[in-house]
Amino acid sequence: MKTAVAIIVPALNEQATIADVIGRCREALDASRFRVTVIAVDDGSTDETAREAAAAGARVVSHNTNRGVGRAFRTGLEAALANGAEIIVSIDADGQFDPRDIPRLIAPIEAGRADFVTASRFKDPNLIPRMPAAKKWGNRMMSRLISQITGTRFHAVSCGFRAYGREAGLRLNLWGDFTYTQETFIDLRIKGMRIEEVPLAVRGEREHGESRVASDLVRYAFRTAKIILHSYRDYWPMQFFGGLSLLFMVPGCLLGLFLLRHRLVAGSFSPHIWAGFTGGALFGFGLILLVVGLVGEMLKRIRLNQEMLLYYQRSRDVTHGPDA
Repeated sequence: MKTAVAIIVPALNEQATIADVIGRCREALDASRFRVTVIAVDDGSTDETAREAAAAGARVVSHNTNRGVGRAFRTGLEAALANGAEIIVSIDADGQFDPRDIPRLIAPIEAGRADFVTASRFKDPNLIPRMPAAKKWGNRMMSRLISQITGTRFHAVSCGFRAYGREAGLRLNLWGDFTYTQETFIDLRIKGMRIEEVPLAVRGEREHGESRVASDLVRYAFRTAKIILHSYRDYWPMQFFGGLSLLFMVPGCLLGLFLLRHRLVAGSFSPHIWAGFTGGALFGFGLILLVVGLVGEMLKRIRLNQEMLLYYQRSRDVTHGPDA
């Protein structure tokens, strides 16, 4: 029986390259082993992207307006699961990735040793692409941040060339519209999914146009950091709010000790009574943040239970249909 593979191609104004990418995706997998469906998500393009994708044989799903690559990926994921995909591949429409590498990308999932596989531009030093130094540094810093949050070493967390097993696809619950790449690691790691990086040669710069996500590095860093921060807050609330509480409670305690020492030495609180008020306010605010962290831990359990129910609902829907 053939394995159903859905290849998601999010696209915004990629008429110059999308037909070639789709054509090579369809040719990448052995037709005797795989049933391949290419799903092009037109994210509000103003050119002929949708028409070119349809002419190349893709199933096209369109957004009326540009909603962001994160939202485009979620639209593609929903379509892939509804189509009965057992393996889901995502690849950018700009031609930076070689579709002929798809068999290597999905191999760990086929072998049963991974639930989520990402192409890595930096794991193998011999395959590091030529790219602007600022982008290379930004990729490495982002990988270190995600590695620190998840407790697992990752070399590349921003690459859009990935493969998901059915289980990972059903469990994914992403919120970021701007991008989805880093949030995916956090979401799947917290759910115990097995993640593997496959070193692949990737073009460092686009042949046509500019990246809609990373063309402005400051904007990219700010909006990506916001998504990561929200994920960290939701999944590790005690660490998040507990760390913030220490920033206030420790100075509050130090000011209190300073005032106490002054009282013992000078016999009076004056002229440093301000330290008592300031220290008390800082300590009190830190205590409030600590309580918020405790409440966050309870909300985290509720969220994880809801996501488990969502997983069972998705599993039922894609197996028996939404009306079952």
